[in-house]
Amino acid sequence: MRLVLTRGLAVLSIVLGTNYVVWRWLDSVNWSAWWIAVPLVVAETYSLIDTAFFALTVWRLKERPGPVAAPTGTVDVFITSYDEPLELVLATARAAKSIAYPHTTWILDDGARPEFEAAAAAEGIGYLARSSEWDGKPRHAKAGNLNNALFATEGEFLLILDADQIPDPLILHRTLGYFADDPQVALVQTPQWFVNVDEADPLGSQAPLFYGPIQQGKDGWNAAFFCGSNAVLRREALMQLGVVGYVRDVERSTQRALRAAEALLAKSLRGREHDDATRETLRELHTAVSAARRALAEGEPVAEATYRVETALDRASRRLVDRDAEALQRDLAVLATLPIEADAELQGIVIDDVALDRLAARDWTPLGAIDSVRAVLAAVRIDRPQEAQPLMPMATISVTEDMATAMQLHALGWRSVYHHEILARGLAPEDLRTMLQQRLRWAQGTLQVMLRDNPLVKRGLRVGQRLMYFATMWSYLSGFAALVYLAAPVVYLVFGVMPVTAWSVDFFARFLPYFVLNQALFFVVSRGVRTWRGQQYALALFPVWIQACTSAVANVVFRRPLAFVVTAKDGSRDARSPWTAVWPQLTAIVVLAIALVIGLARLAVGTADGTGTLVNTAWVVYDLVVLSIIIRVARYRGPGLQTSRELETE
Repeated sequence: MRLVLTRGLAVLSIVLGTNYVVWRWLDSVNWSAWWIAVPLVVAETYSLIDTAFFALTVWRLKERPGPVAAPTGTVDVFITSYDEPLELVLATARAAKSIAYPHTTWILDDGARPEFEAAAAAEGIGYLARSSEWDGKPRHAKAGNLNNALFATEGEFLLILDADQIPDPLILHRTLGYFADDPQVALVQTPQWFVNVDEADPLGSQAPLFYGPIQQGKDGWNAAFFCGSNAVLRREALMQLGVVGYVRDVERSTQRALRAAEALLAKSLRGREHDDATRETLRELHTAVSAARRALAEGEPVAEATYRVETALDRASRRLVDRDAEALQRDLAVLATLPIEADAELQGIVIDDVALDRLAARDWTPLGAIDSVRAVLAAVRIDRPQEAQPLMPMATISVTEDMATAMQLHALGWRSVYHHEILARGLAPEDLRTMLQQRLRWAQGTLQVMLRDNPLVKRGLRVGQRLMYFATMWSYLSGFAALVYLAAPVVYLVFGVMPVTAWSVDFFARFLPYFVLNQALFFVVSRGVRTWRGQQYALALFPVWIQACTSAVANVVFRRPLAFVVTAKDGSRDARSPWTAVWPQLTAIVVLAIALVIGLARLAVGTADGTGTLVNTAWVVYDLVVLSIIIRVARYRGPGLQTSRELETE
């Protein structure tokens, strides 16, 4: 009955929302004030799409009773750490060691601290740190730490825990059976729950809507994703992901190298000074490169395609005579600046297309053109030991490696499970700045994935999976809509500029049913779960979402570095004033309050419309109530980090 009611409300919400938004576009936009009217209707359209994504998510809400099969298989428990205190990590490691199902516990210390290694040995716990072979190579933060451990361990399954997540002794008994139930299951995710969060949860850490209806809904579409901790993964799936990803990277790099070679040879062929024999040699080489590109696109192995090109290169070199030694020396000097390099973040070969165009426009000698092609191909050879990189099963395209990895697994045909039972308890941020850093990292990483590997066009994903992943990414664009929702009532109350043609009966008859049904859908889906905090932060953190969008674009498009900020879990709080971290929200509160006073004053002197003032006054009051959480959080001081023994007891 709950599912039937949910689906009924979902359909009504979308129908009424579509009716309202279509009417807004066609009949109620105040085009004389387009500068605020158009952004507002665009923001409302964004919200309607957001509602549709939520309705689609909960359409297949799945509540699993638990696995049928008994737990089986060998397990490695990974506890990831970078700079957390020893006592905290050991508390988690001891609890992990006490898990009832047979397993091996490992501390993955990316800080390579000798005292951790000694403590792990004393406790009889495995210890892994990066070896010297990683020196000078991209470390990829947590993803790199996990990838390093994958090649040093052998368990069929991996339980991944953050350094503060104390596992339940039965966590493996409650999750491993899913893998036996379905050999295609690659991931079982359980909720993240925090013991240092009080009942009010002003920082919004528990996220009961996400670790509940949203993940359960995504599970119904086989799109529940990895959240970085409290999850069990199948090693076979991760290793397949690493191999497939490596092969695809090599194929992409080789394709670009061959395209670069074609450009260089095409320019050389246009040279008028070549004799017929030279021109024929260059034409044959150009044909061989073009054929290799087509063969590679049709699925021919990289080694075979490039071997034929290298054979053609050798044959062409033997035919040509060094007629101009001085010109050849100039060519070789240019080759030393070839615009091809290994990308430190993406683990692939990057060809600077702009610089390549300049290189291709150069007047090459015949031998110089051939040697340039040879240099381009040599840059992407996979058998050069000095350039060898380890396989990367955990995705490294984003600072949120968890979602990216899950999406890659789903694209390969693997399945995931969301098991809605609290089986580990950890520590949440205890101050405003730390919480903002955490939310910013989540948003940046999610948007990185959207820009680099958009699920809507990703090969291998089903339609439902594409929409479920994109829905999560879409939600982080809400900062721009929130900015408009804050500005529109201010513009009306202060200047009397209406974004709609009139506050008419048509407006209320369309908007109010849509709004009420939308809230009813949230109420039924949450079923007693407190979702108000999440709704508050969707609006109140608008500067964080906007910053995440701009920084993700700068990182992906302009290749500006994106720092990985580790969430502090040592009980320390940022000593800086919390108020400076939320100055945009505080400014918005002040502006809204001033606008409210001005609007009421204009109504009192008869220069404002009563209905419009009432509507926008209610709008401003709602915005102020939502934003008030920022003041509460800035003044909030958490209960403090519990001792390791208290954590283990809980």
